[in-house]
Amino acid sequence: MLRAKVRRIALANQKGGVGKTTTAINLAAYLARLGKRVLLVDLDPQGNATSGLGVRAERGVYHLLQGEPLEGLVHPVDGFHLLPATPDLVGATVELAGAPRPAEVLRDEGYDLVLLDAPPSLSPLTLNALAAAEGVVVPVQAEYYALEGVAGLLAHLEEVRAGLNPSLRLLGILVTMYDGRTLLAQQVEAQLRAHFGEKVFWTVIPRNVRLAEAPSFGKTIAQHAPTSPGAHAYRRLAEEVMARVQEA
Repeated sequence: MLRAKVRRIALANQKGGVGKTTTAINLAAYLARLGKRVLLVDLDPQGNATSGLGVRAERGVYHLLQGEPLEGLVHPVDGFHLLPATPDLVGATVELAGAPRPAEVLRDEGYDLVLLDAPPSLSPLTLNALAAAEGVVVPVQAEYYALEGVAGLLAHLEEVRAGLNPSLRLLGILVTMYDGRTLLAQQVEAQLRAHFGEKVFWTVIPRNVRLAEAPSFGKTIAQHAPTSPGAHAYRRLAEEVMARVQEA
């Protein structure tokens, strides 16, 4: 059986604070710089991708799920489009059973790539993202419990693949917040590569002050500090993601 082309990519990790939203924002920016028409969907009720891009919106993902047309809900930001999260999205957890999935409502909107920034939990919204996606990027902080967390999430992905979405596959595991000066970070990266091999992206996202401060300005790292180590890392990641998408 032919596998579905990767067009929707969920960024998922049930653990918070691993650089997931930072990755969603900056990966979208650099994919756009590669000439792709990109939509970033903020599925997290906390709305960190929305606020981190300086967007204030009264309507967004929730209203799309209620049947409103996408074109009236998106915001242009740094070469790509954002479908924002709004406070209404909190109620979507209860209502999702009767609402269309993003896989349905985003089917024919003309984007080359749709990035789905899932909440840091295994909530119905995260399940919705995984049901909609063909590929998953798993950001993982270079810390002690990283291996255990990835193993748990991959087991969940297998359950989703078996029960809801046979097209879903792991696009890659991304090591984030990496400080190569510490032995712990080196050991965590080595363990991840030993266990998951080529599933781990070669690109590693460093700890970088510019990356951390960019959301406070409502900017991507490409806008805020385009020559910083963080910017160079996300540029390489975008190229690597595109290579994997084309191979998938």
